[in-house]
Amino acid sequence: MIKFKQKGDFSNTKKFLERIKHIVKKSDLDKYGRMGVEALELATPRDSGETAKSWSYEIKIDRNRSVIEWHNTNTDEYGTPIAILLQYGHVTKSGYFLKANDFINPAMKPVFEKIGKLAWEEVHNN
Repeated sequence: MIKFKQKGDFSNTKKFLERIKHIVKKSDLDKYGRMGVEALELATPRDSGETAKSWSYEIKIDRNRSVIEWHNTNTDEYGTPIAILLQYGHVTKSGYFLKANDFINPAMKPVFEKIGKLAWEEVHNN
């Protein structure tokens, strides 16, 4: 027979998590959002340059989480984002297949790594 006995609670862990939940400032999220837009603009394949210039970000904050969303507003005549067509490939009207060009993930990887590093430093120092 195996018996487990637990004494105490998770109050210290809860206090720590509540404290760090408020560490991230909107100004930090803005900085990270701009960083992502810059990386995406530089990495986006260029024909006219319209897709590269069409990146933006949006910050959503509620009581449980903070989210940065990156968007590209350049679309084709059917409303499909050109960035998605470039990322995943597509068939043209004439039947020619344009292969996928994974430019988003390599562009955003260093941004995510930097966000993670800075967030860890912020949490670790508080």
